[in-house]
Amino acid sequence: MLDVCLLGTGGMMPLPYRWLTALMVRYNGSSLLIDCGEGTQIAIKERGWSFKPIDVICFTHYHGDHVSGLPGLLLTMGNADRTEPLTLIGPKGLERVVNALRVIAPELPFPIKCIEINGPEQTFEMNGYRLKAFRVNHNVLCYGYALEVDRAGKFDVERANAAGIPQRFWGILQKGETVEDDGNVYTPDMVLGPPRKGLKVTYSTDTRPTDSIRENAAGSDLFICEGMYGEKDKQKKAKEYKHMTFYEAAQIAKDADVAEMWLTHYSPSLTKPEEYMDEVRAVFPRTVAAKDGRTMELVFTD
Repeated sequence: MLDVCLLGTGGMMPLPYRWLTALMVRYNGSSLLIDCGEGTQIAIKERGWSFKPIDVICFTHYHGDHVSGLPGLLLTMGNADRTEPLTLIGPKGLERVVNALRVIAPELPFPIKCIEINGPEQTFEMNGYRLKAFRVNHNVLCYGYALEVDRAGKFDVERANAAGIPQRFWGILQKGETVEDDGNVYTPDMVLGPPRKGLKVTYSTDTRPTDSIRENAAGSDLFICEGMYGEKDKQKKAKEYKHMTFYEAAQIAKDADVAEMWLTHYSPSLTKPEEYMDEVRAVFPRTVAAKDGRTMELVFTD
């Protein structure tokens, strides 16, 4: 089970009714946060989720509306007597940006590990999921993220018995681990069927449409994508500032064959994104004009 919450849906500046875009994902007892603009910790509290399990924070890029909430969040974690290490992932320059922000949070009771993304793509394995960062096209170095939880094939009792594998090893093999016993080697492929469909969430914001988004979002159960503008007459502005319109995001969702798309990162001037949904859904019917705190529970299906 994967819990997903879009904490905020705004771009550029927080508004009285809209926090800045940030995503929180809970899986297997740990939490991942992507982006942390001003007010993000308030959005987490409003949703009723906890800061404590957050062990990874990723940044798409270093504009203020995506990073300025970090010092406050770190201080809140420290005031809660956190001692567990925290991992930060982001584009090149991460350590410099974090150190600058930590001028007001210099002493923390927990260690911070900074990992800078190298190259156009990089994959991280952690906490039972796979996280892939992929470069997009903004006016500064910027990345999207695809999070995947793999699912092994079904356990085949007949194959296990035919191979003479003792039952005491079945549970270990089901977990994908190899067993050696009395000169015999038992591997998971001896008892498991083909891999089953896992879970996938892709998040991309502050970018023009790119092939990298289409490729990495392909087959996602949930695709969260920026839609800075709903007005068609702002296409030129979207190109100039390297953002996307609702319709461009919808075309990516269609091309990538995702199950559902949530729009986010709205311009402060865009007060009623739902007014544009009829035309957007003509491109991709399963589009949602997301609001702050929108949550989804993703579960495995057989």
